[in-house]
Amino acid sequence: MSGHSKWNNIKRKKEKTDAQKAKIFTRIGRELAMAVKAGGPDPNVNGKLRDIIAKAKANNVPNDNIDRMLKKVSNDDSSNYEEIIYEGYGPAGIAVVVETLTDNRNRTAGEMRHYFDKNGGNLGQSGSVMFMFERKGIIIIDSEGLDEDTVMEDALEAGADDFNVNDDSFEIITDPNAVDAVSAALTEKGYTFISAEAEYVPNMTNDLTDEEAIFKMNRLLDMLEENDDVQGVWHSWNQPEE
Repeated sequence: MSGHSKWNNIKRKKEKTDAQKAKIFTRIGRELAMAVKAGGPDPNVNGKLRDIIAKAKANNVPNDNIDRMLKKVSNDDSSNYEEIIYEGYGPAGIAVVVETLTDNRNRTAGEMRHYFDKNGGNLGQSGSVMFMFERKGIIIIDSEGLDEDTVMEDALEAGADDFNVNDDSFEIITDPNAVDAVSAALTEKGYTFISAEAEYVPNMTNDLTDEEAIFKMNRLLDMLEENDDVQGVWHSWNQPEE
């Protein structure tokens, strides 16, 4: 198995504040709305909905919240979200991929362009940076109190492709289309997760040494994360641990 993950510091926030948890609920709520609209409210016949419910549970969304979200989206067909992926370069040429769900593509495109421009970057065309990334399923488990060999065995039995040991967590790698199934199998074994997502993992990372570039990159990431339309942000900055 491979050692310390080269992308470990790229998108890791172990402790989630209440605001961050609320953001996760909002994101998953939008995904549920899309899935229900496309395939109906019954997860037994709607495979996409079933996967998103598994994703919600993997991200520690309480069952009561999931039920309320489902009831809300099942009774409200006014929202019409579409998935749009934006690609661009941040300061000093850092590659950035932004995944959004929006009901107003003009608004979202304008906001994305503003964020990049304000922070010394530029929004690119489709495909401008995506070739630098690989789609992977990433499941993160807090390693405290857990036996490495046991977790690795359980992960591989659940269908994982690889297993990394980090300083305070285990990182389980899956096919991007299998992350929900693998996390569901691990949930049945009693595991809880820091995160469980299909992510865009950079093939290589870059350091930033200029203080202004670091400031602008952090500000760009903050602005993107605070936007309700943004589902996920990935980049090639070898971001120092906080």
